[in-house]
Amino acid sequence: MDLELSEEGGELLGLRVVSGGTAPVPGQAVFVLLRLRGRPVGTLLTRIPDPVGDGPRIHLLQAARDTLRRRPPRADGEGPPPGPPPRTTTIVATRERPGQLARALDSLLAQDHPDHEILVVDNAPQTGSTRELVEHGYAPLGVRYVREDTPGLAVAHNRGIAAADPRSTVLAFTDDDVVADPRWATALAAPFAADPRLGCVTGLILPARLQTPAQVLLESHGGFAKGFVPRTYDPERPPADEPLFPFTAGRFGSGAGMAFRARALREIGGFDPATGTGTPARGGDDLYGFIRVLTAGYRLHYTPDALVWHHHRETWQDLRNQAFGYGAGLTACLTALIARRPGLLPALIARLPRGLAHARAMTAGRGGSATDDAVPGEHGSRAHPWPRELSRLERRGMLHGPLGYLKARRRLRGAARTPWETTTS
Repeated sequence: MDLELSEEGGELLGLRVVSGGTAPVPGQAVFVLLRLRGRPVGTLLTRIPDPVGDGPRIHLLQAARDTLRRRPPRADGEGPPPGPPPRTTTIVATRERPGQLARALDSLLAQDHPDHEILVVDNAPQTGSTRELVEHGYAPLGVRYVREDTPGLAVAHNRGIAAADPRSTVLAFTDDDVVADPRWATALAAPFAADPRLGCVTGLILPARLQTPAQVLLESHGGFAKGFVPRTYDPERPPADEPLFPFTAGRFGSGAGMAFRARALREIGGFDPATGTGTPARGGDDLYGFIRVLTAGYRLHYTPDALVWHHHRETWQDLRNQAFGYGAGLTACLTALIARRPGLLPALIARLPRGLAHARAMTAGRGGSATDDAVPGEHGSRAHPWPRELSRLERRGMLHGPLGYLKARRRLRGAARTPWETTTS
């Protein structure tokens, strides 16, 4: 459920439902996003009482007050800068999922960005279903289609960079399994107009559904979300609370909601094509982009105003695959950085002892108990136990990552190359 709160004199006085599908069943747990002045400010998990009179509204309003008392509302100055956002191309890489893609494209076509194009990259297709969907259903609405036959998310993104409108100042990326909030593209693009040193902006990712144990478990341990506080990372002023900076790329955001200054992304050579889903590396393409932008001297900004709803995978096997991929993607990314930028090796070695301690903590069996008031989506609350099997899979993924990356590079030697598959210094 998505609720917009109203206030007067700092006091929450009312609410209205922005979206929420069917009415919640009394007594059933409901996951709620809270907005204030249109901005996401928090989440809560509550149980709706019997719908007698005004009881549900009063209950939700009090729950919102309790939540925001622990997380004060953001100041007016923390929103996107005024003025029109720069021209933006949104790139969606996809493979044989036309139903999910259609849902994502519908949300992207509903964006309030005034100067925004959508580009679909069909990655290593086995059928013509994606092309047919786009050309028959969405091309008349302005959506463009390109094909990339070499498998891999980073390769597909690089094809999108090459095919994007050269007038676009900003290149945004999202996945085919999301629903973008109508303000998503504007919130991602607007900060670039205000800060010429900004190279990347990332956004908030929340679960579209929390129906299966696997979805709840993933979200209770942070999911893809990075919280409700905007933050700017500046390589000239390394954050004191990030001793591994800039190599803790998972703190910066996720590939389902990210945007880059087009000039900066081309300057660093795009994404490493041997990383990402669809390659033996299993992931790490977005992490590589974040770190490379920072090491090139650009700032990175996280804003919760840029919201997408992500459809998490549903089964236990999906979660097992995801745990392995998290570990593999991290070490594949670090291997890619050293392979392409050997000058980063001393900085990485200096952070290695703390990095190993961080990796042990990250992949440890995590405690907690599944209590009724635990909030999936509390961004690291860890209220549900994290099974040791998943911790072991993360560690195995970390061992696999460098080998997977090298295997992916060997495969690419004989493949056609895009303009961005270059080693840069």
